[in-house]
Amino acid sequence: MFIDVLVAEIGSTTTLVNAFSGIAGDAPRFVAQGQAPTSVLEGDVRVGLRGAIADMQAKEGWDSLEYGEMFATSSAAGGLRMCVCGLVYDMTVKAAEAAALGAGAIVKLATAGKLSEFDLMDLQAAQPNLILLAGGTDYGERETALFNAERIAESGLRVPVIYAGNVQNQTHVKTIFERAGVPCTVTENVYPKLDLLNIEPARRIIHAVFEEHIVKAPGMEHIRDIVTGAIMPTPGAVMEAAQLLYNEIGDLVVVDVGGATTDVHSVTAGSDEIASIQTRPEPFAKRTVEGDLGLYVNAKNLVAMLGEDALSRELSLDVPAVMARYKPIPDTEEQFRLTERLCREAGVRALTRHAGALRYIYTPSGRKTVAEGKDLTQVKYIVGTGGALTRLPHREALLRALADCNTAKMMLYPRAGELALLFDDDYIMASLGVLSKRYPEAALRLMKRSLGI
Repeated sequence: MFIDVLVAEIGSTTTLVNAFSGIAGDAPRFVAQGQAPTSVLEGDVRVGLRGAIADMQAKEGWDSLEYGEMFATSSAAGGLRMCVCGLVYDMTVKAAEAAALGAGAIVKLATAGKLSEFDLMDLQAAQPNLILLAGGTDYGERETALFNAERIAESGLRVPVIYAGNVQNQTHVKTIFERAGVPCTVTENVYPKLDLLNIEPARRIIHAVFEEHIVKAPGMEHIRDIVTGAIMPTPGAVMEAAQLLYNEIGDLVVVDVGGATTDVHSVTAGSDEIASIQTRPEPFAKRTVEGDLGLYVNAKNLVAMLGEDALSRELSLDVPAVMARYKPIPDTEEQFRLTERLCREAGVRALTRHAGALRYIYTPSGRKTVAEGKDLTQVKYIVGTGGALTRLPHREALLRALADCNTAKMMLYPRAGELALLFDDDYIMASLGVLSKRYPEAALRLMKRSLGI
Protein backbone atom coordinates (compact mmCIF):
# COMPACT_ATOMS: atom_id res chain seq x y z
CA MET A 1 0.00 0.00 0.00
CA PHE A 2 1.34 3.46 -0.92
CA ILE A 3 0.35 6.48 1.19
CA ASP A 4 1.20 10.05 0.18
CA VAL A 5 1.82 11.42 3.67
CA LEU A 6 2.09 10.07 7.20
CA VAL A 7 1.90 12.44 10.18
CA ALA A 8 3.15 11.22 13.56
CA GLU A 9 2.02 12.68 16.89
CA ILE A 10 4.70 11.65 19.39
CA GLY A 11 3.10 12.02 22.80
CA SER A 12 4.54 11.48 26.25
CA THR A 13 3.05 7.97 26.43
CA THR A 14 1.49 7.20 23.03
CA THR A 15 2.58 7.74 19.44
CA LEU A 16 -0.16 8.14 16.82
CA VAL A 17 0.37 7.95 13.07
CA ASN A 18 -2.25 9.35 10.67
CA ALA A 19 -2.25 8.45 6.97
CA PHE A 20 -3.43 10.82 4.21
CA SER A 21 -3.76 10.36 0.47
CA GLY A 22 -4.41 12.72 -2.44
CA ILE A 23 -2.63 15.55 -0.62
CA ALA A 24 -1.37 17.26 -3.77
CA GLY A 25 -4.74 17.04 -5.58
CA ASP A 26 -8.28 18.31 -5.15
CA ALA A 27 -9.56 15.36 -3.11
CA PRO A 28 -7.31 14.81 -0.07
CA ARG A 29 -8.44 11.98 2.18
CA PHE A 30 -7.80 10.82 5.75
CA VAL A 31 -7.13 7.10 5.34
CA ALA A 32 -6.19 5.44 8.62
CA GLN A 33 -4.66 5.78 12.09
CA GLY A 34 -2.33 3.58 14.11
CA GLN A 35 -0.84 3.86 17.58
CA ALA A 36 1.87 2.38 19.79
CA PRO A 37 3.67 3.24 23.03
CA THR A 38 6.13 6.13 22.70
CA SER A 39 9.72 4.92 22.83
CA VAL A 40 11.68 8.14 23.45
CA LEU A 41 12.58 7.14 27.02
CA GLU A 42 13.83 3.78 25.75
CA GLY A 43 16.37 5.67 23.67
CA ASP A 44 14.98 5.58 20.12
CA VAL A 45 11.82 7.30 18.90
CA ARG A 46 11.80 5.12 15.78
CA VAL A 47 10.64 2.05 17.72
CA GLY A 48 7.33 3.72 18.65
CA LEU A 49 6.91 5.21 15.18
CA ARG A 50 7.39 1.86 13.49
CA GLY A 51 5.07 0.24 16.04
CA ALA A 52 2.32 2.74 15.22
CA ILE A 53 2.79 2.14 11.49
CA ALA A 54 2.63 -1.63 12.07
CA ASP A 55 -0.57 -1.17 14.09
CA MET A 56 -2.08 0.79 11.19
CA GLN A 57 -1.11 -1.96 8.73
CA ALA A 58 -2.68 -4.63 10.95
CA LYS A 59 -5.93 -2.66 11.35
CA GLU A 60 -6.24 -2.02 7.61
CA GLY A 61 -5.04 -5.46 6.51
CA TRP A 62 -2.17 -4.06 4.44
CA ASP A 63 0.68 -6.49 3.71
CA SER A 64 3.15 -3.61 3.35
CA LEU A 65 3.19 0.17 3.56
CA GLU A 66 5.25 2.75 1.69
CA TYR A 67 4.89 6.51 2.01
CA GLY A 68 6.07 9.60 0.22
CA GLU A 69 6.59 11.98 3.16
CA MET A 70 6.34 11.97 6.94
CA PHE A 71 5.70 14.96 9.20
CA ALA A 72 5.65 14.94 13.00
CA THR A 73 4.48 16.76 16.10
CA SER A 74 6.00 16.03 19.48
CA SER A 75 5.14 16.57 23.12
CA ALA A 76 7.35 13.71 24.32
CA ALA A 77 9.77 13.99 27.25
CA GLY A 78 7.89 16.94 28.74
CA GLY A 79 7.25 18.73 25.45
CA LEU A 80 8.93 22.04 24.62
CA ARG A 81 10.05 23.46 27.97
CA MET A 82 10.80 27.17 27.86
CA CYS A 83 11.84 29.94 30.23
CA VAL A 84 11.14 33.59 29.42
CA CYS A 85 12.95 36.63 30.79
CA GLY A 86 11.78 40.22 30.34
CA LEU A 87 11.73 43.66 31.89
CA VAL A 88 8.23 44.49 33.20
CA TYR A 89 5.93 41.56 34.01
CA ASP A 90 2.73 43.05 32.57
CA MET A 91 4.52 44.15 29.39
CA THR A 92 7.54 42.36 27.91
CA VAL A 93 7.28 39.27 30.14
CA LYS A 94 3.59 38.76 29.29
CA ALA A 95 4.36 39.27 25.59
CA ALA A 96 7.20 36.72 25.69
CA GLU A 97 4.96 34.24 27.53
CA ALA A 98 2.24 34.67 24.91
CA ALA A 99 4.74 33.94 22.12
CA ALA A 100 6.06 30.84 23.91
CA LEU A 101 2.61 29.46 24.73
CA GLY A 102 1.34 30.20 21.23
CA ALA A 103 4.24 28.21 19.81
CA GLY A 104 3.22 25.21 21.92
CA ALA A 105 5.65 25.52 24.81
CA ILE A 106 5.24 24.84 28.51
CA VAL A 107 6.60 27.92 30.29
CA LYS A 108 8.53 26.56 33.25
CA LEU A 109 9.75 29.93 34.54
CA ALA A 110 9.09 33.61 33.84
CA THR A 111 11.26 36.36 35.32
CA ALA A 112 10.94 40.15 35.32
CA GLY A 113 13.81 42.61 35.71
CA LYS A 114 17.47 41.78 36.22
CA LEU A 115 18.20 38.13 36.96
CA SER A 116 19.27 37.53 40.55
CA GLU A 117 21.49 34.70 41.77
CA PHE A 118 18.35 32.84 42.82
CA ASP A 119 16.66 33.44 39.45
CA LEU A 120 19.65 31.78 37.78
CA MET A 121 19.37 28.83 40.16
CA ASP A 122 15.68 28.51 39.24
CA LEU A 123 16.56 28.79 35.57
CA GLN A 124 19.05 25.92 35.83
CA ALA A 125 16.60 23.83 37.87
CA ALA A 126 13.89 24.31 35.21
CA GLN A 127 16.08 22.56 32.61
CA PRO A 128 14.53 24.40 29.66
CA ASN A 129 14.93 23.32 26.04
CA LEU A 130 14.85 26.97 25.00
CA ILE A 131 15.12 30.45 26.59
CA LEU A 132 13.26 33.49 25.22
CA LEU A 133 14.96 36.73 26.23
CA ALA A 134 13.02 39.99 25.87
CA GLY A 135 13.06 43.41 27.51
CA GLY A 136 12.67 47.04 26.56
CA THR A 137 10.60 48.64 23.82
CA ASP A 138 12.49 49.48 20.64
CA TYR A 139 14.88 52.38 21.36
CA GLY A 140 13.84 52.24 25.00
CA GLU A 141 15.49 50.64 28.05
CA ARG A 142 18.58 48.58 27.09
CA GLU A 143 20.45 47.71 30.26
CA THR A 144 18.26 44.90 31.65
CA ALA A 145 18.32 42.67 28.55
CA LEU A 146 22.10 43.09 28.20
CA PHE A 147 22.61 42.30 31.90
CA ASN A 148 20.43 39.20 31.61
CA ALA A 149 22.20 38.05 28.46
CA GLU A 150 25.55 38.26 30.27
CA ARG A 151 24.21 36.32 33.30
CA ILE A 152 22.67 33.55 31.14
CA ALA A 153 25.84 33.27 29.06
CA GLU A 154 27.93 32.91 32.24
CA SER A 155 25.52 30.44 33.88
CA GLY A 156 26.79 27.31 32.18
CA LEU A 157 23.43 26.67 30.48
CA ARG A 158 23.97 25.63 26.87
CA VAL A 159 20.39 25.67 25.65
CA PRO A 160 19.48 27.80 22.61
CA VAL A 161 18.40 31.40 23.26
CA ILE A 162 16.02 33.52 21.20
CA TYR A 163 16.37 37.28 21.65
CA ALA A 164 13.16 39.26 21.02
CA GLY A 165 13.76 42.53 22.83
CA ASN A 166 14.90 46.10 22.12
CA VAL A 167 16.15 46.21 18.52
CA GLN A 168 19.18 48.30 19.58
CA ASN A 169 20.56 45.34 21.53
CA GLN A 170 20.43 42.72 18.78
CA THR A 171 24.08 42.74 17.71
CA HIS A 172 25.35 43.07 21.29
CA VAL A 173 23.21 40.20 22.61
CA LYS A 174 24.13 37.88 19.74
CA THR A 175 27.83 38.61 20.33
CA ILE A 176 27.51 37.85 24.06
CA PHE A 177 26.08 34.39 23.37
CA GLU A 178 28.37 33.61 20.44
CA ARG A 179 31.42 34.28 22.64
CA ALA A 180 29.99 31.86 25.23
CA GLY A 181 29.30 29.20 22.61
CA VAL A 182 25.52 29.39 23.15
CA PRO A 183 23.27 29.22 20.05
CA CYS A 184 21.36 32.50 19.72
CA THR A 185 18.69 33.52 17.22
CA VAL A 186 17.56 37.14 16.93
CA THR A 187 14.04 38.12 15.93
CA GLU A 188 11.69 41.11 16.13
CA ASN A 189 10.77 42.63 19.48
CA VAL A 190 7.70 41.00 21.06
CA TYR A 191 6.78 44.39 22.62
CA PRO A 192 8.16 47.07 20.25
CA LYS A 193 5.99 49.93 21.55
CA LEU A 194 3.89 50.55 24.62
CA ASP A 195 0.64 48.58 24.39
CA LEU A 196 1.67 46.89 21.11
CA LEU A 197 2.21 43.13 20.89
CA ASN A 198 4.25 41.57 18.08
CA ILE A 199 4.47 37.88 18.98
CA GLU A 200 4.07 36.15 15.59
CA PRO A 201 7.73 36.52 14.46
CA ALA A 202 8.96 35.03 17.77
CA ARG A 203 6.41 32.21 17.54
CA ARG A 204 7.67 31.26 14.08
CA ILE A 205 11.30 31.37 15.22
CA ILE A 206 10.49 29.15 18.21
CA HIS A 207 9.12 26.51 15.82
CA ALA A 208 12.26 26.73 13.66
CA VAL A 209 14.64 26.47 16.63
CA PHE A 210 12.57 23.60 18.10
CA GLU A 211 12.85 21.68 14.83
CA GLU A 212 16.57 22.31 14.61
CA HIS A 213 17.34 21.17 18.15
CA ILE A 214 14.70 18.49 18.88
CA VAL A 215 16.66 16.09 16.67
CA LYS A 216 19.50 16.29 19.23
CA ALA A 217 17.34 15.42 22.25
CA PRO A 218 17.87 12.03 23.95
CA GLY A 219 15.81 9.37 22.21
CA MET A 220 15.03 11.73 19.30
CA GLU A 221 18.46 11.65 17.61
CA HIS A 222 17.30 9.35 14.80
CA ILE A 223 13.98 11.05 14.09
CA ARG A 224 15.32 12.45 10.82
CA ASP A 225 15.96 8.89 9.66
CA ILE A 226 12.21 8.42 9.33
CA VAL A 227 10.56 11.89 9.43
CA THR A 228 11.23 13.85 6.23
CA GLY A 229 9.04 16.94 6.72
CA ALA A 230 8.43 19.54 9.43
CA ILE A 231 8.53 18.71 13.17
CA MET A 232 6.53 20.94 15.54
CA PRO A 233 5.44 20.98 19.19
CA THR A 234 1.99 19.36 19.26
CA PRO A 235 0.14 22.33 20.87
CA GLY A 236 1.86 24.65 18.39
CA ALA A 237 0.49 22.54 15.57
CA VAL A 238 -3.02 22.87 17.00
CA MET A 239 -2.56 26.66 17.00
CA GLU A 240 -1.48 26.52 13.35
CA ALA A 241 -4.65 24.57 12.56
CA ALA A 242 -6.81 27.05 14.50
CA GLN A 243 -5.35 30.01 12.60
CA LEU A 244 -5.86 28.23 9.29
CA LEU A 245 -9.49 27.54 10.21
CA TYR A 246 -10.00 31.17 11.29
CA ASN A 247 -9.23 32.28 7.74
CA GLU A 248 -12.14 30.13 6.57
CA ILE A 249 -14.86 30.49 9.23
CA GLY A 250 -13.83 33.46 11.39
CA ASP A 251 -13.47 33.93 15.15
CA LEU A 252 -13.16 30.67 17.08
CA VAL A 253 -11.98 28.98 20.26
CA VAL A 254 -10.52 25.45 20.44
CA VAL A 255 -10.62 23.37 23.63
CA ASP A 256 -8.63 20.19 24.34
CA VAL A 257 -9.24 18.59 27.75
CA GLY A 258 -6.33 16.18 28.09
CA GLY A 259 -5.10 13.68 30.63
CA ALA A 260 -2.59 16.04 32.26
CA THR A 261 -3.52 19.55 31.06
CA THR A 262 -6.35 21.47 29.44
CA ASP A 263 -5.41 23.69 26.48
CA VAL A 264 -7.49 26.55 25.11
CA HIS A 265 -6.63 28.27 21.82
CA SER A 266 -8.51 31.34 20.61
CA VAL A 267 -8.17 33.30 17.37
CA THR A 268 -10.08 36.59 17.43
CA ALA A 269 -9.45 40.32 17.38
CA GLY A 270 -12.37 40.96 19.73
CA SER A 271 -14.68 43.96 19.50
CA ASP A 272 -13.87 47.67 19.14
CA GLU A 273 -16.16 48.39 22.09
CA ILE A 274 -14.16 46.16 24.46
CA ALA A 275 -10.84 47.34 23.00
CA SER A 276 -11.70 50.89 24.06
CA ILE A 277 -11.83 49.88 27.75
CA GLN A 278 -9.09 47.20 27.86
CA THR A 279 -6.31 47.72 30.36
CA ARG A 280 -3.55 46.03 28.28
CA PRO A 281 -3.16 44.43 24.84
CA GLU A 282 -3.86 40.75 24.18
CA PRO A 283 -2.53 38.56 21.33
CA PHE A 284 -4.75 37.96 18.31
CA ALA A 285 -4.03 34.21 18.58
CA LYS A 286 -3.73 33.12 22.20
CA ARG A 287 -3.07 29.79 23.91
CA THR A 288 -3.33 29.00 27.59
CA VAL A 289 -2.39 25.68 29.18
CA GLU A 290 -3.77 24.75 32.60
CA GLY A 291 -1.34 22.38 34.29
CA ASP A 292 -3.72 21.62 37.20
CA LEU A 293 -6.66 20.57 35.02
CA GLY A 294 -6.41 17.09 33.52
CA LEU A 295 -8.62 14.00 33.44
CA TYR A 296 -6.03 11.48 34.61
CA VAL A 297 -2.85 12.98 36.04
CA ASN A 298 -4.90 15.73 37.72
CA ALA A 299 -8.16 13.84 38.30
CA LYS A 300 -7.74 13.96 42.10
CA ASN A 301 -7.19 17.70 41.88
CA LEU A 302 -10.47 18.15 39.97
CA VAL A 303 -12.33 15.98 42.48
CA ALA A 304 -10.95 18.16 45.29
CA MET A 305 -12.10 21.32 43.48
CA LEU A 306 -15.64 19.97 43.24
CA GLY A 307 -15.62 18.40 46.71
CA GLU A 308 -15.66 14.63 47.04
CA ASP A 309 -18.88 14.49 49.08
CA ALA A 310 -20.75 16.99 46.91
CA LEU A 311 -19.63 15.14 43.77
CA SER A 312 -20.79 11.80 45.20
CA ARG A 313 -24.23 13.27 45.88
CA GLU A 314 -24.46 15.00 42.50
CA LEU A 315 -23.59 11.85 40.54
CA SER A 316 -25.12 9.32 42.97
CA LEU A 317 -21.73 7.60 43.00
CA ASP A 318 -19.23 6.42 45.56
CA VAL A 319 -16.55 8.72 44.12
CA PRO A 320 -13.66 7.39 46.30
CA ALA A 321 -14.45 3.83 45.15
CA VAL A 322 -14.56 4.88 41.49
CA MET A 323 -11.31 6.83 41.86
CA ALA A 324 -9.60 3.75 43.33
CA ARG A 325 -10.10 2.00 39.97
CA TYR A 326 -9.86 5.10 37.77
CA LYS A 327 -8.19 4.65 34.36
CA PRO A 328 -6.91 6.98 31.61
CA ILE A 329 -9.62 5.60 29.30
CA PRO A 330 -12.85 4.82 31.22
CA ASP A 331 -14.31 1.34 30.78
CA THR A 332 -17.30 1.25 33.18
CA GLU A 333 -20.50 3.30 33.34
CA GLU A 334 -19.40 4.83 36.69
CA GLN A 335 -16.01 5.86 35.29
CA PHE A 336 -17.63 7.42 32.23
CA ARG A 337 -20.02 9.46 34.40
CA LEU A 338 -17.21 10.70 36.62
CA THR A 339 -14.89 11.43 33.67
CA GLU A 340 -17.55 13.45 31.90
CA ARG A 341 -18.22 15.53 35.01
CA LEU A 342 -14.50 16.16 35.49
CA CYS A 343 -14.19 17.03 31.80
CA ARG A 344 -16.92 19.65 32.13
CA GLU A 345 -15.26 21.16 35.20
CA ALA A 346 -11.81 21.26 33.56
CA GLY A 347 -13.18 22.84 30.39
CA VAL A 348 -15.23 25.52 32.16
CA ARG A 349 -12.37 26.46 34.49
CA ALA A 350 -9.90 26.61 31.60
CA LEU A 351 -12.19 28.83 29.53
CA THR A 352 -12.84 31.09 32.52
CA ARG A 353 -9.08 31.53 32.97
CA HIS A 354 -8.47 32.03 29.25
CA ALA A 355 -11.21 34.59 28.64
CA GLY A 356 -11.02 38.09 30.02
CA ALA A 357 -13.64 39.69 32.24
CA LEU A 358 -15.27 43.00 33.00
CA ARG A 359 -14.10 44.70 36.19
CA TYR A 360 -15.29 47.74 38.09
CA ILE A 361 -12.79 50.34 39.28
CA TYR A 362 -13.52 53.39 41.40
CA THR A 363 -12.09 56.78 40.51
CA PRO A 364 -12.63 60.30 41.87
CA SER A 365 -15.22 60.78 39.11
CA GLY A 366 -17.10 57.59 40.00
CA ARG A 367 -17.26 53.92 39.05
CA LYS A 368 -15.84 52.86 35.68
CA THR A 369 -15.96 49.56 33.83
CA VAL A 370 -12.72 48.17 32.42
CA ALA A 371 -11.91 44.98 30.53
CA GLU A 372 -9.01 42.76 31.55
CA GLY A 373 -7.77 39.83 29.49
CA LYS A 374 -8.68 38.25 26.16
CA ASP A 375 -11.89 39.42 24.50
CA LEU A 376 -13.79 36.40 23.12
CA THR A 377 -17.13 38.18 22.66
CA GLN A 378 -16.96 37.95 18.85
CA VAL A 379 -16.24 34.20 18.76
CA LYS A 380 -18.80 32.26 16.70
CA TYR A 381 -17.53 28.67 17.00
CA ILE A 382 -16.19 26.44 19.77
CA VAL A 383 -14.16 23.45 18.54
CA GLY A 384 -13.74 20.32 20.62
CA THR A 385 -10.57 18.33 19.94
CA GLY A 386 -8.57 15.76 21.92
CA GLY A 387 -9.73 12.38 23.18
CA ALA A 388 -12.28 13.51 25.78
CA LEU A 389 -14.25 16.03 23.71
CA THR A 390 -14.29 13.86 20.59
CA ARG A 391 -14.78 10.38 22.08
CA LEU A 392 -16.87 10.62 25.29
CA PRO A 393 -20.51 9.45 24.83
CA HIS A 394 -22.15 12.76 25.80
CA ARG A 395 -19.72 15.05 24.01
CA GLU A 396 -22.51 17.28 22.65
CA ALA A 397 -23.78 18.08 26.14
CA LEU A 398 -20.21 18.58 27.38
CA LEU A 399 -19.22 21.03 24.67
CA ARG A 400 -22.56 22.85 25.00
CA ALA A 401 -21.85 23.32 28.71
CA LEU A 402 -18.49 24.88 27.79
CA ALA A 403 -20.13 27.05 25.14
CA ASP A 404 -22.71 28.32 27.64
CA CYS A 405 -20.43 28.84 30.66
CA ASN A 406 -20.79 32.66 30.81
CA THR A 407 -23.55 32.38 33.39
CA ALA A 408 -22.66 35.52 35.34
CA LYS A 409 -22.37 37.48 32.06
CA MET A 410 -19.16 39.16 33.24
CA MET A 411 -16.81 37.06 31.09
CA LEU A 412 -15.62 38.50 27.78
CA TYR A 413 -17.29 35.51 26.17
CA PRO A 414 -20.50 34.88 24.17
CA ARG A 415 -23.83 34.46 25.97
CA ALA A 416 -25.59 31.10 26.23
CA GLY A 417 -26.78 29.73 22.91
CA GLU A 418 -24.60 32.00 20.76
CA LEU A 419 -21.75 29.57 20.00
CA ALA A 420 -21.97 26.87 17.32
CA LEU A 421 -20.37 23.51 18.20
CA LEU A 422 -17.76 21.79 16.03
CA PHE A 423 -16.09 18.44 16.75
CA ASP A 424 -12.75 17.21 15.40
CA ASP A 425 -14.31 13.82 14.57
CA ASP A 426 -11.16 12.30 13.10
CA TYR A 427 -8.99 13.71 15.95
CA ILE A 428 -6.45 15.07 13.44
CA MET A 429 -6.19 18.81 14.20
CA ALA A 430 -2.58 18.66 15.36
CA SER A 431 -1.60 16.54 12.35
CA LEU A 432 -3.25 19.03 10.00
CA GLY A 433 -1.50 21.93 11.69
CA VAL A 434 1.93 20.59 10.81
CA LEU A 435 0.70 19.36 7.41
CA SER A 436 -0.44 22.92 6.63
CA LYS A 437 3.19 24.06 6.61
CA ARG A 438 3.52 22.48 3.14
CA TYR A 439 -0.06 21.69 2.08
CA PRO A 440 -2.35 24.41 3.47
CA GLU A 441 -5.22 23.84 1.02
CA ALA A 442 -5.30 20.08 1.62
CA ALA A 443 -5.06 20.60 5.39
CA LEU A 444 -8.02 23.00 5.34
CA ARG A 445 -10.18 20.63 3.29
CA LEU A 446 -9.38 17.73 5.60
CA MET A 447 -10.10 19.86 8.67
CA LYS A 448 -13.47 21.01 7.34
CA ARG A 449 -14.38 17.40 6.66
CA SER A 450 -13.35 16.29 10.16
CA LEU A 451 -15.37 19.18 11.64
CA GLY A 452 -18.42 18.46 9.49
CA ILE A 453 -18.30 21.85 7.76
